[in-house]
Order: sequence, then structure tokens, then C-alpha cells
Amino acid sequence: MRSIHVLLCGVLLLAGCYLESSPVYRSAGVSAGASTAGFRQRGTASYYGEGFHGRLTASGETFDMYALTCAHLTLPFGTMLKVVNLDNDREVTVRVNDRGPYVGGRIVDLSYGAADRLGMLQAGTASVQLSVVEQ
Repeated sequence: MRSIHVLLCGVLLLAGCYLESSPVYRSAGVSAGASTAGFRQRGTASYYGEGFHGRLTASGETFDMYALTCAHLTLPFGTMLKVVNLDNDREVTVRVNDRGPYVGGRIVDLSYGAADRLGMLQAGTASVQLSVVEQ
């Protein structure tokens, strides 16, 4: 009788540890078909890099600090954004694949590669304008 309980507990424990091979991550209020046409936003951008390189993003992708990607709180994953640095007029197109930033007053967290293209590595932040690139 005791061995049946041990076996049952082991099965339940393993069932609770099941991980989906292709998990889908969604944030509240964001649907895969959400309309982004005409989306524009101005504010402060920051960037993230080495400390997150190789870790999973909220979309389930592996973060590549050199790729042209970003984290946004509400835009659907896969949304393409044109980011313009308002201080030097440099621009880059990035793809939303993560959630954030979680620091007040910031609207987007760019990958190291995107921040480099915008010339904001030394300052760490920049005033930017975001606009959705229609596909």
C-alpha cells in the first residue's frame, strides 16, 4: 500500500513539472491580432544586453543582445517598430520579442545592437519616437 502512495506522489510530482515545448506568452490586454496601425509613442528608451544574453525572452525566444529587437509592455510580439533617436536623428527598425521596460518613465527597452545603432550606449537612455512599420 505504501509503495502505491509513493508511486502516485511521484507521478503527480512529475505531472506538475511538465513544460510545454513551445510555450505561448501573452500579456494582459494584448491579443495576437491586436491592431497596431498608426501606433506612435514618444518617451525614453533604455537598453539591455550582456546580463540577459542567452536567456529566454517573454516570447520564448533566446535573447541575442546583438539582434535588432526590443521589449515593449503592450505591443504584440513580432510587431516591427521604427525607433528614432530624437537627440541625433539616427533610426533603427526593431522587432518586439520581449516585455518591459519595468522602470518607470521608459517606453521601450532596446537590445544592445539596436542601442548601438542609435548611438545611445554611452548615455544609457535616449529620447525616442516609436512608430509601427506596416507590413
